[in-house]
Amino acid sequence: MSTLRDLVEEHTSLEPEDIEHLHRLAGDWQIVSDLSFADLLMWVPTGDRGEYLCVAQVRPTTAPTAYQDDQVGRRAGGPEVAHLAIVRAQGRIWREGDPVWYGDMPARHEAIPVRRRGQARVIAVIGRDTNLSTARTPAQLELNYLTTADDLAQMIADGSWPPPRHPGETTSAPRIGDGLVRLDASGKVTYASPNAQSAYRRLGLAAHLVGESLAELTGRLVDDPLEGADATERVHAALRGDAPARKELEARGATVLMRALPLIPAGVPIGALVLVRDITEVRRRDRQLMTKDATIREIHHRVKNNLQTVAALLRLQARRVGVPAARHALEESVRRVASIALVHETLSMSSESSDEAVEFDGIVERVAAAAVEVGATSFKVSLRREGDFGVLPAEIATPLVMVLNELLQNAVEHAFDPVPRGAAPEVVLSVHRFRRQLHVTVADNGVGLPDDFDLDSSERLGLQIVRTLATGELRGTIELRQRAGGGTEAVMVVPMTKR
Repeated sequence: MSTLRDLVEEHTSLEPEDIEHLHRLAGDWQIVSDLSFADLLMWVPTGDRGEYLCVAQVRPTTAPTAYQDDQVGRRAGGPEVAHLAIVRAQGRIWREGDPVWYGDMPARHEAIPVRRRGQARVIAVIGRDTNLSTARTPAQLELNYLTTADDLAQMIADGSWPPPRHPGETTSAPRIGDGLVRLDASGKVTYASPNAQSAYRRLGLAAHLVGESLAELTGRLVDDPLEGADATERVHAALRGDAPARKELEARGATVLMRALPLIPAGVPIGALVLVRDITEVRRRDRQLMTKDATIREIHHRVKNNLQTVAALLRLQARRVGVPAARHALEESVRRVASIALVHETLSMSSESSDEAVEFDGIVERVAAAAVEVGATSFKVSLRREGDFGVLPAEIATPLVMVLNELLQNAVEHAFDPVPRGAAPEVVLSVHRFRRQLHVTVADNGVGLPDDFDLDSSERLGLQIVRTLATGELRGTIELRQRAGGGTEAVMVVPMTKR
């Protein structure tokens, strides 16, 4: 299904500013739908034939929907959209229609013009369609909801709704059902839903909210006086006609999310709408996750320190060994332990440690630099990388860094003995992702493999480590073969599926 922007750009000549306004409206109109107990459909005219196209729809969470089928993308014309044409021509809210029937379900149609702030032109029409099959005598909650919905509908027609989106706010939470408080122009509570009353009780309020000055009351309840003053100011800002950012209130071990919205139908400030949601359990779980993340990072940090200690001990031992072969074996062990420590060092500093994922390219750069430095010979070997590894799970990163360490070290030390004539010695590490697989190649332009070379029967420890890790830990495949044009290439395919 096409998006709102796709449909509007394809079928209308609305300006980018108009489309952005419709996007913001669609991002915040769940509040209006819930307060209205009605579906909201966004209609735009498509041409001279009087047809309208539905480009967005939202269903209420407080009442049955009037449409079981999705209406986005549907065209309508003729008598069915006569009320939309009236709204667009006259620029007013339309409420005078008789109920219509969809099969055995009665529904009431209303329509609201959509304008941008300061613009007289109607850029779209909101259809407000209510399922009347469960209609009943409204109680106090329903009456307050409907009254507030009418105020917001007028603000849509005026161009003063939706409020501006603040940086970092990606959702419209809290919702109507979480808790609603209505304030008059003086800031006194005229209505508080049961959930809103419960949220304030969690903050320590023993009395009822109705009749209280919400700004001063909230400021007194919050534990931190500075936070309380900030919360008070945000309620006052909404009463002045502004739409402040959401605010978390903390008191008596409870956390409540508050959002204050101005009510200014026809440009007249008549009060504010305050939505509240008890998020105590959500924040408690967040703190647990933060503690868990910190613990995991500390574990990785300690493992890294222990591995570095082991590497240091092996390095000291290597300096005391007089047998060249033994010293060389110990130095190789130092490099292998250090390559594993790199992964744990990255995990200990990563903000994504809860996902046990690492940015692998930085690790590869350090391993490659170490391979060139340690394998330094009388001639210079250049090493370059093509492609990016990106973020990899730790369970892949740890064995993969060991495999690459062995392959790069092997290429630098042995591929150019003797040095081939012609092109300068070069090792290329290339990588790309394809169909949930990681394809890695380490290629050189050296002397190539012996004619009788066989990876499976090779007795060299480094190649045995490579084969074991590639086929075992990584569950992939690896092949060492002659490179076209001379030299050797190691081709490895690693599945990226979850272990």
